[in-house]
Amino acid sequence: MSILLNSSVAQFLGSPIFMFIIIILIMYFMMIRPQRKRQKELEAFRNGLQPGQEVVTSGGIYGKVKSVDANIVNIEVAHGVVLRIDKSAVFANPVSAQQ
Repeated sequence: MSILLNSSVAQFLGSPIFMFIIIILIMYFMMIRPQRKRQKELEAFRNGLQPGQEVVTSGGIYGKVKSVDANIVNIEVAHGVVLRIDKSAVFANPVSAQQ
């Protein structure tokens, strides 16, 4: 009986279904899970935007946050020049984040 059990386990471990399951697990832990973590961090950053914080837009424009509304961020890019940007287009300034 034990030889039959060991044989069926060995067959399952060598089956294409088992290999497919292993590939799915590797993809989850190497790609999907870290991406979800980065998305949560970015969402937390955008929800925590404060006036005076240095940011960069998706278009590459650097500036400081002047005010934050529900979905609009007002960014001062030069003295007296304020841009209205959608909150989803705002990212952390990599230079200020390292300091």
